[in-house]
Amino acid sequence: MVTAHRRQPSRSGSPWLLGLLVRLLLWGSPGAWASYLRRSSSCTPIPHHMALCYDIGYSEMRIPNLLEHETMPEVIQQSSSWLPLLARECHPDARIFLCSLFAPICLDRLIYPCRSLCEAVKRSCAPVMACYGYPWPEILNCSKFPADHELCIAAVSTDENSSSRRTVPRASCKDCELEEASTAREILENLCANDFAVKIRILRKNTTTTISDFDLDPSKVEVLKHGPLLRTEIPARLQQWLDIDATCVHNIMRGTHAGVFVVSGEVQSDKVVVNKAYAWQKKNRNVHQAVRRWKHHRCPEQAGRKV
Repeated sequence: MVTAHRRQPSRSGSPWLLGLLVRLLLWGSPGAWASYLRRSSSCTPIPHHMALCYDIGYSEMRIPNLLEHETMPEVIQQSSSWLPLLARECHPDARIFLCSLFAPICLDRLIYPCRSLCEAVKRSCAPVMACYGYPWPEILNCSKFPADHELCIAAVSTDENSSSRRTVPRASCKDCELEEASTAREILENLCANDFAVKIRILRKNTTTTISDFDLDPSKVEVLKHGPLLRTEIPARLQQWLDIDATCVHNIMRGTHAGVFVVSGEVQSDKVVVNKAYAWQKKNRNVHQAVRRWKHHRCPEQAGRKV
């Protein structure tokens, strides 16, 4: 039987960690990818300043790790370079995947991530890395990892190939933040420059995962400008945006559970892209004034046309 050494699960990683331990108990002899430890390997606490993996769900890791980092300073330095990617929220299992390599759980055998977990994370995160000129590194070549029938760390989140309704959000290369407009005129000019503009209410429906699910409140959709879209299709298009553009939505919500926003953007093929977002709050008088004036506002390039 395989036992864990001084394991102290935390709330953030318990579900996937419990699943791994169950698989360990049910598994017989280790396969090629679940080899017994080298004598030189040792357990060490995951330090607080290892931001990538601290509080991942267990308190101790193996050194050398699965990427052949020999010392903790080296592990911390190398792992910290992945924090910007996690901030993009490219995949909900990205942290589990990376920590399985940088900070392998302290068990009696080495457990690698499953090939399918690597492929799922790569599918979502490699395009984001490419936005900034970084290729998917060879050390994370998914073909090196075991197939799912081997003993390995599997994906936790449901992806688009599942029968589940939920799709795995895709992070965006485009930065998107709440705007601080200096004048109502500036907001009106922005609304004119974009294909659509809508006042919406966004609800956070899941706060237990790295990437939360968001819903559009269909009773709180006010179309200011529909452009090439039909008014009736705008709610569905915006829900699609909430589902796939994790980075933008996360930046707009700023950790809140619900909020009302005026968003504007462009239509690109079969999806909408939000370019600007303003929080609908009492203190944002310019936003309120712009929305009141919009009904009678005439955009320079659209004078005399219905928008």
